[in-house]
Amino acid sequence: MTGAPSRLRIRALHKRFGPTQALAGVDLDVAAGEVHALVGENGAGKSTLLKALAGVHLADTGSMEIDGMMHLPLDPAEATAAGLAIIHQELALAPHLTIAENLFLGREPRRGWFVDRSALLEQAKTALARVGRDHLDPDCLVASLPPADRQLVEIARALTQDVRVLVLDEPTSSLTQADVGPLLQRLRDLASTGVAVVYVSHVFEELFAVADRYTVLRDGCTVAAGAMKDIDHDGLVAAMVGRNVEQLYHRTPCKRGEAVMQLTNVSGHTAPTDATLTLHRGEVLGIAGLVGAGRTELLRCIFGLDEVTSGDIRVLSYDGFASPRDRWAQGVGLLSEDRKHEGLAVSQSLADNLWLPCLSRRARNGFLNGVCLERDAHVWLQRLGVKFRDAGQPIRELSGGNQQKVALARLLAAECDVLLLDEPTRGVDVGAKAEIYKAIDELAHRQQKAVLVVSSYLPELLGLADRIAVVARGDVLPAQPVADLDEHTLLTQMTVGRQREGVA
Repeated sequence: MTGAPSRLRIRALHKRFGPTQALAGVDLDVAAGEVHALVGENGAGKSTLLKALAGVHLADTGSMEIDGMMHLPLDPAEATAAGLAIIHQELALAPHLTIAENLFLGREPRRGWFVDRSALLEQAKTALARVGRDHLDPDCLVASLPPADRQLVEIARALTQDVRVLVLDEPTSSLTQADVGPLLQRLRDLASTGVAVVYVSHVFEELFAVADRYTVLRDGCTVAAGAMKDIDHDGLVAAMVGRNVEQLYHRTPCKRGEAVMQLTNVSGHTAPTDATLTLHRGEVLGIAGLVGAGRTELLRCIFGLDEVTSGDIRVLSYDGFASPRDRWAQGVGLLSEDRKHEGLAVSQSLADNLWLPCLSRRARNGFLNGVCLERDAHVWLQRLGVKFRDAGQPIRELSGGNQQKVALARLLAAECDVLLLDEPTRGVDVGAKAEIYKAIDELAHRQQKAVLVVSSYLPELLGLADRIAVVARGDVLPAQPVADLDEHTLLTQMTVGRQREGVA
């Protein structure tokens, strides 16, 4: 599609915020009928570019065109009228309204002064059929829909407005693996109708599966562009970070110490069904398994967030089950996979987030010294390479990768000896992933912490962990040395489980 005329054309776009040059020369060409991957590290300029397209920010210099017409929106309404729709990572649906009401909110068909319900439902069915969801009831509340259906409802809403350029920002971040494939196919189908699709994602497997061409941003500039068939994973990483990434994973030799956590036949309400597991100082123990197999539930039971129905848990010198407050006090920290809703208080400052688990230890005579909290927070934030202005800065202003590093720094500031990390690199770019891998290696292999890591990405577990245990339908299989494992073996155990696989 290289020779096709550009439906979206951007040239030499610049945008400065005070001393920060957010965009320093972005060029982008997206043809009608193609899916175009827009990639770059957190802070590369992707968000600023999308906001300029949407009319949230006004570019300083440069030009944007849609179908040859100048695109200079002063607000999102003008961008929509020009045929542009952006589906953000955080969906903008009203959960208390029906699907039909969400699809045509503010644009409902009317009969006189009243909404024409018959026409509304009929048009909603047509819109849902366009994204392959014609089986959904338009009168169903959005709150009752699973994440995959909500994502497609938002896309359907965009397509009701004569969209010519559709931009999706991390559209699979809240989807299960089973939902990703159908969504990618639906995007291919939409592109075949002439829509120009811009796909923003950190998940390379999705980019290679769905995109025709790519553009890479780095430090606010376009640094590479071309056909997806002409580049591989390593080439894309090198373009993003500006150097060849010879070794993404840092692995210091493991010197396994004493056992600090022992689970014996532990069961929860739904999962796990039978977990026997030992975690040692000085090691990274990986947990693999399909989505829904019980990986997250295992960590929640250990940390006291979910009830344990049987079995025994011994952590450090403490026997039995405990509350999350007790676990923090014992030296056990949890990094949740749901960073925005469970892992961080996004409206609070970096310092507040860092010290939340151990505020009582920071108090003097019942009072907290805010100056001291921010000063000491600087030390931990700098230790993990967090890019921030000051410790009083709201954490929502940070990129996803930096937010994740703050969540990890909180475990260190709380002096945790046992770290339970659930999808620690979800939603962060490849550069931030490398820094998080390095931090985990340092904690386990140099500082002799005990680290339990859950990840959906098998290469990550194989590159990071010393041993890996598979969770299959709630059952935790015995951990094996990573040297004895590969992706094929792990996938077989994940899908077949203990009995047919014959794992003792």
